[in-house]
Amino acid sequence: MTEEIAETGREAKANGLAVVIWSYPRGGALSKQGETAMDICAYAAHMAALLDAHIIKVKPPTDFLELEAAKKVYEQQKIDITSAASRFRHVVQSCFNRRRIVVFSGGEAKDIEGVYNEARAIRDGGGNGSIIGRNTFQRPRDQALKLLDALIRVYKGES
Repeated sequence: MTEEIAETGREAKANGLAVVIWSYPRGGALSKQGETAMDICAYAAHMAALLDAHIIKVKPPTDFLELEAAKKVYEQQKIDITSAASRFRHVVQSCFNRRRIVVFSGGEAKDIEGVYNEARAIRDGGGNGSIIGRNTFQRPRDQALKLLDALIRVYKGES
């Protein structure tokens, strides 16, 4: 898959298009909890950066560490993953230290305050935004529009 996306990315760039990679690890020996593990999300984002994506989309990372070897490194290097903002910061740092646009999926459906809190953590961690499909489009139109307006203010640093 990496060879395919690398070739597709080269073709896109040759035609003046941006390369967007949704880097969602799954399958193999990866546990369900591992799909959003801190080490796995950071590595997935880093791999997308190495594949020369302009925009990288990953899942919001949890404080779970999937790989024992990674857990040792996180502990030895004292990499802070205790807060959502610190986890988002680490993922963004994994993408050539903010040299890529990094957005996060909206994750599970959540209440409005949960959506706002996650957006604030993404902003505070240096992320460029979130894709929040189900968290807006599964609400009545007037509520969804209010939510989107409030999220714009969050990302602009107004709330």
